[in-house]
Amino acid sequence: MKLAEAESKMQKAVESTQHAFNTIRTGRANASLLDKVTVDYYGAQTPLKSLANINTPDASTIAIQPYDRSSLNVIEKAISMSDIGLTPSNDGSTIRLNIPPLTSDRRKELVKVAAKYAEEGKVSVRNIRRDAVESIRKEEKSGDISEDEAKDRQDKIQKLTDKYINKIDALLAEKEKDITTV
Repeated sequence: MKLAEAESKMQKAVESTQHAFNTIRTGRANASLLDKVTVDYYGAQTPLKSLANINTPDASTIAIQPYDRSSLNVIEKAISMSDIGLTPSNDGSTIRLNIPPLTSDRRKELVKVAAKYAEEGKVSVRNIRRDAVESIRKEEKSGDISEDEAKDRQDKIQKLTDKYINKIDALLAEKEKDITTV
């Protein structure tokens, strides 16, 4: 595994962690809360954002306007069945989700969820490091590279790992601040 390939994979792990953070509900309305919601639309599981215009008219409301009005009820059902914990209200043309303010206990739970996502991201980065180091050791054993070059590459991989772990920690700190800010 080349250094650039390892860095690319680590960057993807950080992006994946950021995406997971976006699905955590804070006290403010955010369209990305609905990223994981899929709708059974004519027999196919379809992402909600493909079926409707989603916007946030104010800090505590998400408005969902389906492109096809006949899909309003299936979208409402999919939101109700999802794990986002919000109850949709349907006015015949638009579905509204009111985001209630978070309790302090719920905020603590969400911080734990964010920490879990961050740890999964860090494990992913460490696994990439492990694979890269194994690849370097194989090259060294087969005589393709010298012992010094192997040590040098391993040091570079470790520096990359530290860089991306720190990025995940920074994202976590930012998300924790977002969750705990009233």
